[in-house]
Amino acid sequence: MTDGSRVVITGVGIASPNGNNLTEFRKNLLSGKSGVEFIETHYMDPVPAGVCHFDGLKYQTRKSVRRGTRAGNIAIYCSQEAIVDSGIDLSKEDASKIGVFLGITEHGNVETENEIYNIKEFNYDTRVWSHHHNPRTVANNPAGEVTLNMGITGPHYTLGAACAAGNIGIIQGMQMLRLGEVDIALAGGVSESIHTFGTFASFKNEGALAYHPDPAKACRPFDNARNGVVVAEGGGVYILEKLSRALNREATIYGEIIGHAINSDAKDFIMPYAKRQTECMRMALSRAGIKPEDIDIISTHATSTPLGDIEECIAIRNVFGESPNTFINNTKSFIGHAMGAAGILELSGNLPSFQDNIVHPTINIDDFDPKCKLNNLIIGVPKEVEKVNYILNNSFGMLGINSVVIVKKFEK
Repeated sequence: MTDGSRVVITGVGIASPNGNNLTEFRKNLLSGKSGVEFIETHYMDPVPAGVCHFDGLKYQTRKSVRRGTRAGNIAIYCSQEAIVDSGIDLSKEDASKIGVFLGITEHGNVETENEIYNIKEFNYDTRVWSHHHNPRTVANNPAGEVTLNMGITGPHYTLGAACAAGNIGIIQGMQMLRLGEVDIALAGGVSESIHTFGTFASFKNEGALAYHPDPAKACRPFDNARNGVVVAEGGGVYILEKLSRALNREATIYGEIIGHAINSDAKDFIMPYAKRQTECMRMALSRAGIKPEDIDIISTHATSTPLGDIEECIAIRNVFGESPNTFINNTKSFIGHAMGAAGILELSGNLPSFQDNIVHPTINIDDFDPKCKLNNLIIGVPKEVEKVNYILNNSFGMLGINSVVIVKKFEK
């Protein structure tokens, strides 16, 4: 590709259960610090969840936070932090050439559930229903809140892609840059899922809600005792630019997006499908023009469900076999499953590996499930490796949507 079509990451803004910037997040991944804790939710006993503790008023007034949504609050924080990290001065940019593309798992559930929960206390009198309900629940809300907050007048929308959404936000931002629709893309994903009791209740009734007396150990991908998903909130936004623009302004470049793929299982509402995951990874590798053995780190999607983890491991073995220099890790074991934000947070935790050549571990594996056998899965402690030039990031979602993003270390 020419410099005019190459897309790079020049800013990172995150809110995660164990870190509110990339430095803090990475430090906690390397030190084994979990961000999962017990929370109260309507109608249920306390549940383990990944909870963010960022400063929600750093870029918003109390009034705007009350009027908006938790997902919007997360998205604004991450977007503003990403712009600061990128060194871009928005006042000097054409606001109509900036776009916001955010992946989401669902949106509007929190507000609808809470309004219904509250209205019953008033004999279901609709006069107590919030007049902010409609703008809070429209599907474009999180991205739209970012544009209102930051004065961005270019295109904005959310991409409903279940738990593949974080990757797909990145892919959409990249594509809009290549089309020339925008000069700067704010791309990624957000989730407010821990604030909806319906999500917890549904997972519990499926037999897929994680539990452990110590919440920090509740998310345990690949472990024989894994028993389900730890729901998490969070967000991640990247500043994406064409390489030529980034070089012209001497930007810090975290990595170059060189491969991507999206496909559909067309098989089941919930159950993942190794065959289609295999095809998705191979498609991304083909577009990147590299071989499986070129990948240095695979960031797994594994959600700590008994069958889901096995399917992904089958797919990884199908593609990578016993590749001796491909190392594998999982970020959910630290923060839970951040749904629409999962993909971008998991990729973000690995981006610093381009500079320090360290692969962060997977935690909470005490009894490794032999059905999840993976060559070079990093368990318990970080591993320093000879080089990290390519990272492959898996994100898969309900209704059979799969996404893969491959990022390359940038060197002039």
